[in-house]
Amino acid sequence: MKLPIQMDEFDLNSLLDELRLWVEMETPSCDAAAVNRLGNRVEMLAAQAGFAVERKPGTMGFGDILAIRSSFPDVADADRILILAHIDTVHATGTLAEKLPLRQEGDRLYGPGIYDMKSGVLMALEAMKLATWAGCNCAVDLLIVPDEEVGSKSSRPVIEEYAKKAAYALVVEPARDGGKIVTARKGVGICDIIVRGRAAHAGVRPADGRSAIRAAARLVLALDALNDPVRGVTVTVGTIEGGTGRNTVPAECRLQIDLRLPDIATAEEVFANINAMAPEDPDITFEIKSYLTRPPFIQSAQSRALFADAAKIAHMLGIPLNGMTTGGGSDGNFTAALGVPTLDGLGADGGGAHTFDEHILVSSIAPRTALLANLIVMLDRQSPAPLHVAPGPHWRSPYRCFG
Repeated sequence: MKLPIQMDEFDLNSLLDELRLWVEMETPSCDAAAVNRLGNRVEMLAAQAGFAVERKPGTMGFGDILAIRSSFPDVADADRILILAHIDTVHATGTLAEKLPLRQEGDRLYGPGIYDMKSGVLMALEAMKLATWAGCNCAVDLLIVPDEEVGSKSSRPVIEEYAKKAAYALVVEPARDGGKIVTARKGVGICDIIVRGRAAHAGVRPADGRSAIRAAARLVLALDALNDPVRGVTVTVGTIEGGTGRNTVPAECRLQIDLRLPDIATAEEVFANINAMAPEDPDITFEIKSYLTRPPFIQSAQSRALFADAAKIAHMLGIPLNGMTTGGGSDGNFTAALGVPTLDGLGADGGGAHTFDEHILVSSIAPRTALLANLIVMLDRQSPAPLHVAPGPHWRSPYRCFG
């Protein structure tokens, strides 16, 4: 059987030109206006491709949410394919000029947000075009959110709304470890702790004080003891801040803790252990707030079958495809928790996410875009035999005609 979409059936150079333009538009999560400027560009491209675009105004100070829809009236909501993406990045404005310039070195194309995950968004839009031009009748929703890097605070309700209408969820977060697909993710939790003691003059009356920093130091050791590599539990005290000066016994200390948890039962156990922690000194108090920000993404039987479909396509394209579990969270955690078969890590291969070494491998763009497009066609349950349609001239240069 020949796949309806091959790797050479779109203009890679044109797509890379567009990607460079996107990377030059820096989009830190906290800058709604900057995120929306790129959103405007994406909306224009989607409309030019013939897709419907629904735009939801941003909330909580974040940018707008875009839903790019390939809609067919005879396709039930339960048969829709949901593609999840985000256009915000962890990099502050100015990173492009100062620490991570846009440049190509061999197969590597560097730039802030290029790997996580502007390339994935553009690949998803291209895959939708390819699937449509290949005669696919399925209904696809490409949901692009503005705040994934800070926990999808404003977009989670929208993600879950679309997930409830989806037969499958495909997440175009970047590939991992040499092109691996993400088949499961740990849950993500956070914990904020305020340790309160009593201030005193460090030289005149030190015995009157109760050091919040000393109590916090003991607490850090107790938190660290919760790490369990065998079970997949990671507890990281990421920040600690306290005291008012070197000559004052510190009255307060604040800790921020990151938690990665393999399943709900383990999450409940770890949270219970943290919430039960108490200071040894009765004059010290702990204020503990902890909660799960992303539920664990457990690979279901349906998700396993979805991976098997993707692996078959990859084999026909001549590229290896392996699955893996990662500790990093994504919006796929939300869809998987709702029982939607979910496959993640479908974006570009590369590395350096969240660092000044962030890059993609240019050679991964064509095969992984073809993989995603063919997967969409395969999941089209309305068309038993997708018909390959030869592209017209506009397909060969899908971006250059847009100013």
